[in-house]
Amino acid sequence: MKRTPFAAVTCLIGAAITMPLAAQEFSRFTFSAGGGVTQPVGGTKSRFDTGWNFTAGAGVNFVRHAGIVGEFTYNSFGINGATLQTLQFPNGDSHIWAVTADPIVRLNPSGPIDLYLIGGGGVYHRLVEFTQPTVATVTAFDPFFGIFFPATVPANQVLRSFSVTKGGVNGGAGLTVRLGRGNAKLFAEARYHYMFTPNATTFVPVTFGLRW
Repeated sequence: MKRTPFAAVTCLIGAAITMPLAAQEFSRFTFSAGGGVTQPVGGTKSRFDTGWNFTAGAGVNFVRHAGIVGEFTYNSFGINGATLQTLQFPNGDSHIWAVTADPIVRLNPSGPIDLYLIGGGGVYHRLVEFTQPTVATVTAFDPFFGIFFPATVPANQVLRSFSVTKGGVNGGAGLTVRLGRGNAKLFAEARYHYMFTPNATTFVPVTFGLRW
């Protein structure tokens, strides 16, 4: 029975030591994926319609409040009607992808709701295509009769295309909401992107997704 008080004291001391250590633990690696709406701004707004985006990233947390994220971002836009009419093309669209390294600073990483700042730079690639509607002949298969036959389907014919690869930078802010007690969080983010083309390509993706 004399060992019982000693064991209790030992447990209390152990708990006092391990609780702060547990509080200091954090996830060393981070991942994210999301999508949303992309708004062209500046001179780009006079050429592109509002588009959509997809992003995925992975990174390392140096401390709770700071880390760096490598991201792949894809944005797609339609060419607006005024530009198509001026250039005399029926249809057109543009796609911009980027691979960037982005430092991130979290203002309240341990709380259920966190604000963060993110920004960096990398390589940007922009493709512009002007198209017209057409039809294409493909080989189809009828499983009932077990035969192959030619069929026509709607398609787009590329009349002209232009592509350019340049450096670019970005910066913005976001909000995360923790899901339960784990590391998974919902996030909403807006970020300004500047691609160093002769006439600057600028746009703001508003992205929603999951970060963990």
